[in-house]
Amino acid sequence: MKKITTYIITAILMLSSVTANAASIPRETTPLNATEEQIQIVENLIGDILDEVQADRLGYALAAGYANTRIRKAVIANQTNGNGYGILSPIAQNAIRYYRDILLRPDYYRQTEEKLKSVLADLIVEVQNGKDYNTAYDEARIKIYKAANASFNPDTDMVGDFCYWNVPPVDSAEFTVARKLLLQAQK
Repeated sequence: MKKITTYIITAILMLSSVTANAASIPRETTPLNATEEQIQIVENLIGDILDEVQADRLGYALAAGYANTRIRKAVIANQTNGNGYGILSPIAQNAIRYYRDILLRPDYYRQTEEKLKSVLADLIVEVQNGKDYNTAYDEARIKIYKAANASFNPDTDMVGDFCYWNVPPVDSAEFTVARKLLLQAQK
């Protein structure tokens, strides 16, 4: 019964979208624990804000503020099917940050995508052939670190608490683009 209710609420939220052609949340930007239902809820709440960000009419801070206000009001009004601010807000923030970053560095994203297509070529093919996405993404992260520093060794450099890892500096956009490529391969 709960599943049916969840699907009905999700369908209603999708139909009551703020704008008909509102921008979607790129799946490669969502927190790894976000569900499709949570992503749909956020898309319906802030799709028009994402449109404004993509059109360069809203910067990050203002867009994030508007999005957080809408999400907070929806949570308080029990319009999020029990999903809380703690997961819905990061979905929105990541999407806004991603769209702003692409707008500010389009050439970097194009170059990064081309570079990662070759660095991750074997993983992309493996995912197309059925390899588990999460396993492939973990392997992709290691390949990205090794591309940045050939002497990187995950067996010694990624030991213990995350804050003590000895990983090379890598732009977070590379991990987002890697997720994008692997998600496309999964389809």
